[in-house]
Amino acid sequence: MPTNPTTVPRSTAALRWPVEPAMGGWYTAAERMAVEFVFDDAADWRMGWKSAPYTQRFEDAFSAHTGADHAVAFNSGGTALEMVLHYLDLEPGDEVISCAINFVGPHIAVIGQGGRLVLAEPDPITLNLDPADTERVITSQTRAIVVTHWNGAAADLRPFLDLADRHPHPVHGPPVVIVDAARACGGRTPSGAVVGAEGWATVFSFESKKLMTTLGQGGMVTTNDPALAERLRWLRTYGGREHWGTNQMMTKAQAAVGLVQLSRLDEMNYARIRRAHQRTRHLADVEELTLPPTLNGRTHLYYRHNLLVPDAWAGEGRDLLMNALADRYGIGSVISDPPTYLGHRLISEHIGAQRCPRAEQLAARLLCPCLHPRMSEADETAICDAIRQATVHTARAHGASH
Repeated sequence: MPTNPTTVPRSTAALRWPVEPAMGGWYTAAERMAVEFVFDDAADWRMGWKSAPYTQRFEDAFSAHTGADHAVAFNSGGTALEMVLHYLDLEPGDEVISCAINFVGPHIAVIGQGGRLVLAEPDPITLNLDPADTERVITSQTRAIVVTHWNGAAADLRPFLDLADRHPHPVHGPPVVIVDAARACGGRTPSGAVVGAEGWATVFSFESKKLMTTLGQGGMVTTNDPALAERLRWLRTYGGREHWGTNQMMTKAQAAVGLVQLSRLDEMNYARIRRAHQRTRHLADVEELTLPPTLNGRTHLYYRHNLLVPDAWAGEGRDLLMNALADRYGIGSVISDPPTYLGHRLISEHIGAQRCPRAEQLAARLLCPCLHPRMSEADETAICDAIRQATVHTARAHGASH
């Protein structure tokens, strides 16, 4: 989707490092060999590009990796989430709760599938959905709670599962907990479970920027509900012979690459964690910046390395820092993510008077300078030094303007 210009520096033409990496996971000779093998296999007119055997192997491996009973592959994480919501057959008035700080995709999916989007505040430390605020907004009409593992920080799902049990819908029973793990593939939740094992359904994205990627697009749903898994397989293949569906299949080449990426996922994630922890150590004495929590055990994968500026800098001061990094040092950064209703007209119109002031204040302090495990040590040192110097510059400039 088009980049929201309010979330990036005012000028990006001269950046040495982009606002965000164009690819999260990276490829090796093994992925190249997998694609070449698929091309050779597809040359046989009897086989062609039929994807089923490859997709099945990828799904089996992904299910084993997460510990979920079922894994169903899709052509993208966005379509996968839409089909999970489609299964619920949402009716007017059916509510779906989600965190205000989020990528717009989950919120558009809720609206598109006929649900009423209800926004809740983020936790002030992790910026994941706050269980206490979720309890504030849950009602007897709530059908689902969508919990996003935001920017790689795995949320504790147990409070939401307990909350759902305490607030059943009068017809459908307890709301289901749907997990958006687009930015947390390979992580572990605080309970110790691999991301994808808990909740009613977990949705993964393998888009280019994600922690593992299948030739730029791709997605997966894991679930322990056999009825959901069966329906999802119909939905992605024109409904079988009895139901509505469409074509949302993953390709043969994507599945082949996915198998290789999955086998390397832990290696890539640990490299990202090491780099993020290194950056946190280098910036630990910059008193104006609140750094992301240093978590181990793959409970934080640092899809992005989040910085929070002081409350007094919210908005104007944060923008000064973002633009200083770009203009003086060539370092790109992104505000990931502001409340969705601030940047998307459809969502804003849908929610009406709903507002999440804590989310707005946190987002006004938020900045994510570019980070990737494949950056050189020299690059990382230069970026850390620049963040330190730009923060000093911003403190002076912001203080002078006030």
